[in-house]
Amino acid sequence: MELSTDVQMDLHRRMVRIRLFEEAAGRLAEAAKLPGFLHLYVGQEAVASGVCATLSDHDQITSTHRGHGHLVAKGGQFNEMMAELMGKSTGYCKGRGGSMHISNLDVGMLGANGIVGAGAPIAVGAGFANKYSDNGNVSAAFFGDGSTNIGAFHEAANMACALQLPVLFICENNEYGEFTARKDTMAITDIVDRAAGYGMPGVIVDGMDVVAVHEAAVEAAARARRGEGPSLIEAKTYRFYNHHGVQNLGLKYRTDDEVAVWKERDPIFTFEDRLIEAGTATRGDFDGIWAELRGDIETAIRFAEDSPLPDPAAVLADVYTLMTPVEGASV
Repeated sequence: MELSTDVQMDLHRRMVRIRLFEEAAGRLAEAAKLPGFLHLYVGQEAVASGVCATLSDHDQITSTHRGHGHLVAKGGQFNEMMAELMGKSTGYCKGRGGSMHISNLDVGMLGANGIVGAGAPIAVGAGFANKYSDNGNVSAAFFGDGSTNIGAFHEAANMACALQLPVLFICENNEYGEFTARKDTMAITDIVDRAAGYGMPGVIVDGMDVVAVHEAAVEAAARARRGEGPSLIEAKTYRFYNHHGVQNLGLKYRTDDEVAVWKERDPIFTFEDRLIEAGTATRGDFDGIWAELRGDIETAIRFAEDSPLPDPAAVLADVYTLMTPVEGASV
């Protein structure tokens, strides 16, 4: 697949936006300026960027506890995201969702989720609605390798295939479920082997290569839009930071050498090298993008810090929806 310069630069920009947002969030967490847990997406930027670049605002995604990157890639804005992480009323969820439950329905992001594997059934529900409405939209569920051991994932995959729903199952296999290696929790090496059991195609891609991810997502999305059902994409990737936060809490479950090897394959820097070598962009072009987006991050931090906390008197707002009875219906 021959990608235009515009598409390649868009993929790069999405990855840089994620990297800078996550690194800033990590610094703020270290300075005790963010409440709660923080699961950073640094290292995995190629997956969210490659997939979301093929989706429209009308297409939906579901996310995980490591969800900031997915929302950024789907079009989330820094100001509202940073405010949400700080628990401010100007955040996407008015400060109620925080890091692990951030969402923005305007761009089709149905929510990060603190429950492992819980996003897949939600994406299947969206896929059912899309097929029922015949609107041409697709949904994509992002999840980690550990989620594929959860019953909710299996039920979701089975239902999506049985009903031939327009769903993309995106497994971000970073080789660890929290602090436990994949090899210690399953007998198979490749998650994609499970796809055949449900009757859907599956493909393994280099999750550190944004072009490889994008090409696989384009094919899977086109297949889903044609009414040919779901697909599973297993992106082999790696998170550079620990399960949550920046520090490792004294848990030495990965060797320094292992982390260093993966960092040599940094998805952003290797992509920049490829584009420079191909003559698609220059180092100056990339320096300008990084500088511009760093400025946007600083603006977002100031916006969040200056925003008010939610009013305690509104604690019950948006908890319940008032329903208008349908005339003639029994209550």
